[in-house]
Amino acid sequence: MRRTIGIGVIGMGWMGDAHSRSYRLVGDRFRDRGVDARLVACADVDLGRAEASRDRFGFERATSDWRDVVADPAIEAISITAPNAVHLQVIAAALGAGKHVLCEKPVGRTPEETLEAAGLARSAGLITFVGFNYRWAPVVQHARDLIAAGEIGELTHYRGRFLNGYAKDPNGVLSWRFNAEQGYGTLSDLLSHAIDMAHMIAGPIADVVGNRRTFIASRPLPRPGGTHYDTAGPDDPRADVTNEDYVGALVRFQGGAQGTLEACRVITGSHCDLAFEVHGTTGALAWSFERMNELRVFRRNDPRPADEGWTTELSGPAHPRHAAFNPGWGVGLGFDDLKVIEAAEFLTAIATGRPAAPSFEDAASVARVQQAIAASWDSNGWQTVGGASP
Repeated sequence: MRRTIGIGVIGMGWMGDAHSRSYRLVGDRFRDRGVDARLVACADVDLGRAEASRDRFGFERATSDWRDVVADPAIEAISITAPNAVHLQVIAAALGAGKHVLCEKPVGRTPEETLEAAGLARSAGLITFVGFNYRWAPVVQHARDLIAAGEIGELTHYRGRFLNGYAKDPNGVLSWRFNAEQGYGTLSDLLSHAIDMAHMIAGPIADVVGNRRTFIASRPLPRPGGTHYDTAGPDDPRADVTNEDYVGALVRFQGGAQGTLEACRVITGSHCDLAFEVHGTTGALAWSFERMNELRVFRRNDPRPADEGWTTELSGPAHPRHAAFNPGWGVGLGFDDLKVIEAAEFLTAIATGRPAAPSFEDAASVARVQQAIAASWDSNGWQTVGGASP
């Protein structure tokens, strides 16, 4: 018998649309899992935008008050895709109402709020999930499997980055992402993905030392209803940017590997370069989202060292979850497909009662690394990543 799960989505911008579209596709792409989504209600402070999403995706109703979504008895699970500042409030209400929660990263407005959300989830005993969607690329999952099988030996080096120049235009508008009262900048927005990827590929981070810089000191004020990709004229009213454009860090992993993490939102020449290079004693792996269907692989060839070199594996049906989208080798997946995988994993966890990763606990692990990096900005020295409790 198939299980249908009532869904509410709160925040109907680009990411709310992506979640809504993905839920609609789970029953098709992952038919064998026996789970479907029923789009019950969507909410946005802009009622017109909520109503447009209702009509576009087939929600049963739309509202401007997210509390209506939380209170709806037909809704079993909620996606939170609103700005970070309201995440914790919505999470607390949703978990308190017995709803399972999928929240976009970094979960809380600050690392401390993320840790608080993880504590609430622990007490509630409900399924939580986080929008670290890049980890679902089939060749990334394959890379994790290769490492777990010992294919590249003991890990020695890791380099992770998320270089995304979405804010490189000095006339890009001053959205909430550039306001320190709404949280960190690149540390939250981009480096959270890089930290999550590092944890999944190379294991927990033990110690860090980091630096930061803001390259563009002011930006034009935004217009209502836009996104952080919008631009304005050079003569429009401006205000100060109060958080960081760039973050870099040296890291030491608990397993002994040494590494670096780097993220920047104003870089020129990189569009969506979430990437890693991981080296072991017998091989190495490298991947970038800008070529998300390719995994570069290096294996030592001790009897014939002259034949050693990098090869490229193309995503195909033998890699995790690729076959849900197409049966062909080299027939690539895209960003929205990763969101469909994310939605499928979330709904499957609810249907089976078995928690899945990345959960709020995984987000809390990322938050502790963020706390340590931020502390190192003040201390100018190495910081130990915090323990398991908020």
